[in-house]
Amino acid sequence: MTRYAHACHRILASSALALLTAGAQQAAGAPTVTLTIFAAGTLAAPFRQIDDAFMRAHPEVKIEAQFGGSVKMVKQVTELHRQADVVAVADYSVIPKYFFAGQGGKAYADWYAGFATNAVTFVYTGHSRFADRIGSHNWYELLAQPGVQIGRSNPDTDPSGYQTVQTLELAERYYHRPGLAEKILANAPKTNMRDTETELIAALESGQIDYLAIYRSDARQHKFKYLELPPEIDLSDAKHSGFYAQGVAHTANGELTGKPIVYAVTIPFDAPNREWALKWVQFLLGPDGRKVMAASGFGAPAQALASDVAKVPAELRPMVSAWPKSP
Repeated sequence: MTRYAHACHRILASSALALLTAGAQQAAGAPTVTLTIFAAGTLAAPFRQIDDAFMRAHPEVKIEAQFGGSVKMVKQVTELHRQADVVAVADYSVIPKYFFAGQGGKAYADWYAGFATNAVTFVYTGHSRFADRIGSHNWYELLAQPGVQIGRSNPDTDPSGYQTVQTLELAERYYHRPGLAEKILANAPKTNMRDTETELIAALESGQIDYLAIYRSDARQHKFKYLELPPEIDLSDAKHSGFYAQGVAHTANGELTGKPIVYAVTIPFDAPNREWALKWVQFLLGPDGRKVMAASGFGAPAQALASDVAKVPAELRPMVSAWPKSP
C-alpha cells in the first residue's frame, strides 16, 4: 500500500471512530449541547435546582451557569463579548439599559420577561449587636448607632447594592428622619462591600459584621433572622411605585431611582443554542420553574410580564402577559 493510501486509510478510520464515539455518546445520553447562562447572584440557589431538573429531563444538554452582580453579568456580554444563551437579572431595567440601547450602536436583545419579585431586608444572627431588641419598630435607629457593622453589595455592579441605598433613602422620608440614610451607610463602608451580598454571608455567620443588606429570598433560604420592613420602602409592592421613585442611588452608572424589584430574563440575539435557550426559559416560566422559585422565597406575578409581547419569541408568548403601564 502506498504512503498516500496509508494516509487516506488513517483519515477514514479516524472519521469512523469519531462518528462511532458521537453515536455512543448520544446512545448513552451524554451531553452534546452546552447551554451558557449568566444570572444574578441571588438566583444561584433556585437556578441550580432548575438546571438540574432540566438536565435530567434533557440529558443531551449540559448547563454552565455563572452568577454575579447583574450589571457585571450583562457586561460579560456587552463589554467582554462573551456569548450567552440566557441572561437573567435582579432588576428588569438592567436589560433595556445595556442590551436594548447597545454599546457602540449594537443591540443585544429587544425583549425581556419579568418572572419573580423580591424585597430588600437586613439579616442578622443571635450574636449581632442589638439582636435581642431590634425589630420593625426600631431597626432604623439601631442600624444608625455608631459601631454597628453592616455588609452590602456594590451599588455600581449589583442591583441589591443600589436598591439598599434606595430603601434607606425611602426610610428617611417614611420615618421623617433627615440624615438617616447617611448615618446607616456610614456603618456600611467599602470594606464591608462585595460585588454581590451573598459573598458576605460567611462574614455575617462568623460575626465580622452584624447585619447584611440582602434580599428576603436569601434570608428565607438561609433561615436567617431578618427584618420585616414596611412595603412602602422595601421595593416589594408595585402599588407604591410612586413613592419608590423618591429613593435615589448615585452610582458609577448614573442616578438610579427606586422601582419595584422584578427579576427578568432574556435570550440574546447571538445565543449559540437559541432553541435550547427557549426550552429552558419555557421551563423557568412554567409550573416547575415557578414552584422552585416560590420554594426559594421569591414572589411572582400571576403570569410572567413581557416588556413587549410582540417581540417575545412565539414559543414563549402563551406564557406571558403585557407589562402593566405606569399610572
